[in-house]
Amino acid sequence: MSTTKEEKLTIHTIESAPEKSKDLLEKSKKAYGYIPNLHGVLAEAPGLLEAYQNMHELVINSSFTTEEFTVLWQTINVEHNCHYCVPAHTAIAKSMKVDDAITDALRNETELPTKKLEILRKTILSMVRNRGNVSQVETQAFYEAGFTQRQLLEIVLGLAQKTISNYTNHLAETPLDEGFKKFDWKKQ
Repeated sequence: MSTTKEEKLTIHTIESAPEKSKDLLEKSKKAYGYIPNLHGVLAEAPGLLEAYQNMHELVINSSFTTEEFTVLWQTINVEHNCHYCVPAHTAIAKSMKVDDAITDALRNETELPTKKLEILRKTILSMVRNRGNVSQVETQAFYEAGFTQRQLLEIVLGLAQKTISNYTNHLAETPLDEGFKKFDWKKQ
């Protein structure tokens, strides 16, 4: 099947998905109570959906706190100007009871409420903007803030996960799911 540039990418249901994606979409439905539109798009490439789901679980189970992986995800989402993931992760942060001051600062690109979280954001931004070429001064500040080498590498994991979702959402112009619409976002 060929797709012209004007055609939107397919948002699959369990019924329309390639066979290898059906169980993966069932997993999404079980986890969220519905199939997020992003997952429906990713289903076209079963390996991509599986990689995204696995990376999501790995980030959730990383050494970062919920506040810290919220900073990880949203910093990347905002930097990549992802119209879908910023609202989605705003909803996720609310469900995890992350302080609105953190979420608002991330969405508005203003200073975070603690020095440690702000250093985390600056390190993530440097990694994204410089394609992993973070300076020794930046990594030293990261470590001095109380972070570890493991966490520096876990930023790479989060970046890989968010690259999958952010780039897919740009390609698909993925519509927001109903529960994310109230957190609609546009880059300032």
